[in-house]
Amino acid sequence: MAGIIFLVMIVLLLLGFPMMIPLIVGAIVGFYEIFHGIGKMDFMVQQFMAGIRPASLIAVPMFIFAADIMTRGQSAGRLIEMVMRFIGHIKGGLAVSTATACTLFGAVSGSTQATVVAVGSPLRPRMLKAGYKDSFILALIINASDIAFLIPPSIGMIIYGVVSNTSISELFIAGIGPGLLILVLFSIYSVIYAYVYDVPVEPKASWSERLVAVRKAIWPLGFPVIIVGGIYGGVFSPTEAAAVCVLYALVLEVIVFRSLSLEDIYKTAKSTGLITGVVFILVAAGAAFSWVISFARIPQELLETVGVADMSQIGVLFVISISFFIGCMFVDPIVVILVLVPVFAPVVQSVGLDPVLVGTIITLQVAIGSATPPFGCDIFTAIAVFRKPYADVVRGTPPFVLILLCVAVLLIFFPQIALFFRDLAFS
Repeated sequence: MAGIIFLVMIVLLLLGFPMMIPLIVGAIVGFYEIFHGIGKMDFMVQQFMAGIRPASLIAVPMFIFAADIMTRGQSAGRLIEMVMRFIGHIKGGLAVSTATACTLFGAVSGSTQATVVAVGSPLRPRMLKAGYKDSFILALIINASDIAFLIPPSIGMIIYGVVSNTSISELFIAGIGPGLLILVLFSIYSVIYAYVYDVPVEPKASWSERLVAVRKAIWPLGFPVIIVGGIYGGVFSPTEAAAVCVLYALVLEVIVFRSLSLEDIYKTAKSTGLITGVVFILVAAGAAFSWVISFARIPQELLETVGVADMSQIGVLFVISISFFIGCMFVDPIVVILVLVPVFAPVVQSVGLDPVLVGTIITLQVAIGSATPPFGCDIFTAIAVFRKPYADVVRGTPPFVLILLCVAVLLIFFPQIALFFRDLAFS
């Protein structure tokens, strides 16, 4: 049965169907084989519905909607300008500002692709004018945007939390440490690059200009305060934080900044609806497909073949990391989380691993895979946004991917990078 399912899925992928179609067809074929006909297809529908039933998933469209509002409005631009005023004048400061802006906007949106658009569109022309190579710029924007997967709110962490029944609040807090570490390492590399290629510095802003920029960015900086502070302080849950973020974004862009009209909000809502529809179809199909492969004992057979059950905790973490890294190089990250998390869940539990640590490592691997050739989703976002050929977009990625992989290894051997803030917040 496993051979038939995966053969059908591969054929559909090669024919150019979007990932949701192979998942749905694979689930249908699996149910047909398990129940020897179509008599139990109503049970398949139940599995589809069960996949999107958890209340925590309500946070996904909320965060997407808030990110879309801020991208179309002034919030993103104000955050970028504030960062530039403070560090744009140092050697490599423009590149460091770009990485920092990606981190800040990631803490606002939770979406890597929204971050590529919001930060990359205004800063790429500025970096080109300053003398940076386009291959470096594109690679920096793509990989720094992936910090949004780790810094809360992270849509990837929400999906993992739902699938694995892990606390999303703890996952959010645990992602802060690795996200900041990646920002520091990217900044160090950017400064080294600027010295090696003798990139000119930006004019230094006066303190009055910095104060003006801070004053303009005060309102957008409220987003991470709401999300992290609200969850950390126990004021509201991640789902409630998502709803508050939407309200806050609407108040800012419509009333305070007056950058969006009601018609703009309507168009933004339609765009969010389309994205949410795709995400939820993937989640539903992934839930049904996961049930099929679990019922057929495909994960157990694979793990027994590899010998994961006999490995140490570190060995299991390496296998998980490699599996998710390779998977996300070829398939949408949400699909990989939906399919592979149930596969490894029994092993994670049997060896006594902290599910929050596992979720942080998986989210990091998803972020790395999203920016890694051949089919990382952020690569194709950059191709569409910047209208550059595939080869130009991926040429500068290896150093950044190497940095990200080093952080993944550090997380495995030094889990407190992720768990320190979690333990501090929830002890």
